[in-house]
Amino acid sequence: MTTRYGWMADTSEKAFAKLVELQRNMTPGEKLAMVLHGSEMLLRADRDRIRRQYPNAGEREVFLRAAAMRLTRETMIGAYGWDPEAHDQRSR
Repeated sequence: MTTRYGWMADTSEKAFAKLVELQRNMTPGEKLAMVLHGSEMLLRADRDRIRRQYPNAGEREVFLRAAAMRLTRETMIGAYGWDPEAHDQRSR
């Protein structure tokens, strides 16, 4: 199927039409809930990867390393007093 969404390339026309219909019939609250659920899945995957990479890290360090993936070094230092560069974390 040809769409502007590359990740839908292997989806049949009928299935894509059903997906669009379902999304159009959702309330704004249902759409927001889907976005939030997807975001939480991504955040959880990041934390899981960090736990594998740093098996001795406590919850606070996992949180900080995950935050450092999305925030600038300056924001991390200002908001959390934690310098990603000083803790082997790539700065953004």
